[in-house]
Amino acid sequence: MTDLKVAIIGGTGVYAQDMLEEEKDITLDTRYGSVTMTQGRYKGKTVYFMARHGGGHSVPPHLVNYRANIAALKKLNVDAVIATAAVGTLTETMPPGSRVIIDQFIDFTKNRVLTFYEGQGGFVVHTDFTEPYCFETRAAILKAGEKLTDKPVDGGCYVCAEGPRFETPAEIKMIKQAGGDLVGMTNVPEVTLAREAGLCYATIALATNYAAGISKTPLNHEEVLEEMERGKADLQKLLILSVEEISGDKRCSCAEAGKYWSEEHHA
Repeated sequence: MTDLKVAIIGGTGVYAQDMLEEEKDITLDTRYGSVTMTQGRYKGKTVYFMARHGGGHSVPPHLVNYRANIAALKKLNVDAVIATAAVGTLTETMPPGSRVIIDQFIDFTKNRVLTFYEGQGGFVVHTDFTEPYCFETRAAILKAGEKLTDKPVDGGCYVCAEGPRFETPAEIKMIKQAGGDLVGMTNVPEVTLAREAGLCYATIALATNYAAGISKTPLNHEEVLEEMERGKADLQKLLILSVEEISGDKRCSCAEAGKYWSEEHHA
């Protein structure tokens, strides 16, 4: 069996990985920019860790170079991508502290580049998003979660807002009426680009607070960081166990969704 490669994209509060052995920093050049990440080994797998917001949370959500990040992981030919995301929750069934393995998203961003395919040379691609997240990778995470006392929630709809400000109570009311369970600022276009690139991608959303108008207090970023710190140990356990569960068996449609990807044009 070939060496399996797993990538972890760490969101707010997740800036390093303790599981890694033989660590080293690597930099990959893509046509969208250079990307630096940590490469290491864990139980016979090569693991790459990328801090979405950079060291010390220096890059706001609307300025993350999502295309470079995903193009770099495609260049590495990773077998699975596990992302983490801090989110506000809109439902009591997913209270703060919950880890939700989301299965749908709604995009409410306004100014982001959402695709690799912008009609270059008259080439237009319409990618199917019936199943936005890789069911194989989601299943591996959920199986890993069965080994924990506090099991993750299977399924939830993530709504991506532009940021970096928090949402208004009126916006949260609209999002809830639209079917959203959680609200964040980073999963789109990360998930759309991963699917266009044919990567097996799934997200662990960690609910850090109730959203505006539901929360009894005004929102602040420090509250998010504090909840991430409280849940850090459990999230780390879930990540470690999830990496262990990733296998080379592929029954998903991710590769088919990325059939138009070209190293010549995108790497």
